Amino acid sequence: MNRPTQPSSKPLKHLRGSDLAAIAKLATSATLGVTSMVEGVHQSVWGTLGASGGAVAGQTGGLTGLIYKTVRGVTHLVGKGADLALTQLQSLFEAADQAAPETPQREAVLAALNGVLGDQLDASQSSLATPMTFRWAGRALNFRLPRPFAVQTDQTGLVPPVTDKVLLLIHGLCMNDLQWNISTQSKTTTEPPLTHNHGQWLADELGYTPIYLRYNTGLHTSQNGRLLCGQLEELMKHWPIPIEELSVVVHSMGGLVIRSAMNCAIDPTLTWPKHLKNIAFLGTPHHGAPLERAGNWIDVILGSTPFSRPFAKLGQLRSAGITDLRYGHVADEDWVGHDRFRSKPDSRIALPLPAHINCFTVAATLAGQRSPLADRLIGDGLVPLASALGQHDEAARTLAFAKTSQQIVHRTSHMALLSSPAVAQQLVTWLRPSRGYVSNKN
Repeated sequence: MNRPTQPSSKPLKHLRGSDLAAIAKLATSATLGVTSMVEGVHQSVWGTLGASGGAVAGQTGGLTGLIYKTVRGVTHLVGKGADLALTQLQSLFEAADQAAPETPQREAVLAALNGVLGDQLDASQSSLATPMTFRWAGRALNFRLPRPFAVQTDQTGLVPPVTDKVLLLIHGLCMNDLQWNISTQSKTTTEPPLTHNHGQWLADELGYTPIYLRYNTGLHTSQNGRLLCGQLEELMKHWPIPIEELSVVVHSMGGLVIRSAMNCAIDPTLTWPKHLKNIAFLGTPHHGAPLERAGNWIDVILGSTPFSRPFAKLGQLRSAGITDLRYGHVADEDWVGHDRFRSKPDSRIALPLPAHINCFTVAATLAGQRSPLADRLIGDGLVPLASALGQHDEAARTLAFAKTSQQIVHRTSHMALLSSPAVAQQLVTWLRPSRGYVSNKN
């Protein structure tokens, strides 16, 4: 248990100097987008009155078109000016960045930004885009270094031990690896809150070495799955001692990412799938989340009239990672060649649980255990029970978790799964070496 740090009263101090250039570019793009949206509404209104538009669809003509063109021109000019000024200061920013440590506040903001716009940040090669990295002992592992696991000890000389049992923890949408640390209230009001981490708990109880994945949750799930597949192979090559067991604990979207990585692991020369023993899913939307499907319907409604159609662009700001949550996409075939903002039935390929691997799932519900069945089916506020349990009306899509490999926790929200004592204890029970292989079938 670690004592949490107190939140800062000056949140802007957590920004790095190099963040300013990227934020300036992002602000310029946002301003241009809003300008185009407003002009589209303007032209839609004029169009109903018979007025002609500009040379480009959705743009106005005449003096009005000139005004909007001027706004875009000035925005481009200001953006280039800011970029030039910040580029000249880049050397100073880099020096300051090297001296400034990462803060949980800054990383949380970047994680949320990547969840919403991560695909766009990646496409524009923005410095705000989060690269996929493994985190160990509080830092990113860089396999390009000759000794990626060499660390300097602190004053106490404490360094987490490296064992032959590796536990990989994968976070969910708009989150990062630091958010596995969840503050919980102490038993007495005089003591400050304590921090619980499932990874550290399993390390203490079962001797695992916890490794945390940090990734851009705004990318397509299958893109992250492919990246993870490659990085896991690198991890196997560079681990200081031979790995005997690889187990994975995932939260929310992280479950789709590991399933996607398994789907990519078709090369028989890969070694990491042969060492994978357990996957524990916590609140994973295996069959999607209703909130994303609701967001999709917003796109449809806004696009139904010429007056509201330009505003549909606001709904389309959400990332590819978010739209993949509509039905729980895990493979390229689920989205390649499809308009991800177009409402359509579930057309995913049926992807069963990986064979010969212990797969466990935890589903949460906000309802009490004795409440009516209809109330208990509401789920954890984000993911329905059936989706988290892998249940589906179509037998081919149902994920065959063994009955003993399922747990439902009551009066628990989606995020509370990360700090639930019942979940922590169940993970220990499931991952004990004496348990052996559990067949993934009812």
